[in-house]
Amino acid sequence: MSQMNADRLRPAVLAFTAVALTAVLTACQGGGGTGAVADGAAASSPAASAAGATPSGAAAATPSAGKGGGGTSAATSGAEPAASVKPAAPAKPAASTAGCVDKAPTPDEVDPDEFAVYRVEELDGSTGKVNLVVQHGAWGCPGGDGDGVPFVVTGEDSRWALDQAAYVTATNPITDSSANQRIGVQELIDWIDAHPDSGLVFRYQTGADGSIDRLEQVYSP
Repeated sequence: MSQMNADRLRPAVLAFTAVALTAVLTACQGGGGTGAVADGAAASSPAASAAGATPSGAAAATPSAGKGGGGTSAATSGAEPAASVKPAAPAKPAASTAGCVDKAPTPDEVDPDEFAVYRVEELDGSTGKVNLVVQHGAWGCPGGDGDGVPFVVTGEDSRWALDQAAYVTATNPITDSSANQRIGVQELIDWIDAHPDSGLVFRYQTGADGSIDRLEQVYSP
């Protein structure tokens, strides 16, 4: 009886053992597959990081679009940055020609308050005036001969009425002084008659009737 039960149980045990062994093998194979997949994933992870992820230092090493554009332009063009280029200094006018003329002046250059006197023309005594024959002009540039600054005239003779009661001053050579001295109109007329075409320069003012009522010689050493 015992032998019969043992014989009956042996196939069952063997079958159970086979099933258990199959389960163990299956589990091992499954674990090995999982390990292989895990190892593969771990092995491929650095490559994936290198291909898809940006290293922490990469952002700092890569210039921005604005800085990169400026750097490329300076490097490729070779041009000096605009900020370091200094503008040319403006040209300065020549001091030797400022305020003077070296040829017959234009109408815009003519001094409106001064003229050179050449002659005197008598008028009817009832008018109380005489005519001064004058030419307008402008002061020339100083020369190197020590003769002073010339008064450069232009145009034709003009005639200006001088009131016989005008205020007149004169300097050298009409008087013996380089400072203006008050003289009478007749004294001036006499000197001009004795020295025609002298071209002495006078500053003048006119009165309400348009005739000259103030005449002051301009001294030019």
